[in-house]
Amino acid sequence: MSDHDALWVYAVTRPDAAAEPMEGVAGGPVRLVNVADLAAMVSPVDLAEFGEEPLRRNLERLPWLEATARAHHQVITEMSRTSAVVPMRLATVYRTEAALVRMLVARAADFNAVLARTGHCSEWGVKAYLSAPRSAEPAAAEPAAARSGQGTGGRSSGGPGSGADYLKRRRAQLAADQEARHSVAASAEGLHAELCAVAEAAALHRPQDPQLSGIRAHMIMNATYLVDDRRREQFTGTANRTAELDSSVRVEITGPWPPYSFATTGPGP
Repeated sequence: MSDHDALWVYAVTRPDAAAEPMEGVAGGPVRLVNVADLAAMVSPVDLAEFGEEPLRRNLERLPWLEATARAHHQVITEMSRTSAVVPMRLATVYRTEAALVRMLVARAADFNAVLARTGHCSEWGVKAYLSAPRSAEPAAAEPAAARSGQGTGGRSSGGPGSGADYLKRRRAQLAADQEARHSVAASAEGLHAELCAVAEAAALHRPQDPQLSGIRAHMIMNATYLVDDRRREQFTGTANRTAELDSSVRVEITGPWPPYSFATTGPGP
């Protein structure tokens, strides 16, 4: 390291972790900093680009952020294929190796606990959607006179197109919608319960906004699971089989990933 270099930290792992030589953020070579039974995966970065102030500015530049996040994730993913890792959040930078070593010593118990919990496990994402949008409510097609409860002359006609008839059908539609919502919730809860029985841990997240996900179908479940690598086929099989039992639900499975959702160790640097 030169006087202009700092250390970008990707993850914490074990000193015996093995991986092919690789480049990290900004093309720097990735190496391990060993401290007792822990090791930090790092690469050198220039303070002119990754110091506190320039880093803050760069994180607001979308192309720079995308390229940096992709490089950060790639290093963690490669190492996670052969070793347990505790991923560090994006833009974890230490100005000196001594400062990094002090952090590893101070948080050793937390890191060891996470490595013990997530070793030989991977993260899987499962999203569930309604396979088809709900049918449009028929009320939109009702004549204005029927919706207002009036026929000609401002009085209820009492016939098939009357306000009374409309209200009856409207109540039936609302009851059907409520039943459908209950059915959807039950499907999501059942799927989650089946997957939890196979996984080591699980986390439920808010459904994604369709504008962000690019999928217009209604998302009814967004979850991540920590799965023992020896049970991955059982896990994916359970997800697919459970979905097949309900034709109204479509399931999307992603993974395996490093255990981002299950590697929390408390406040970071």
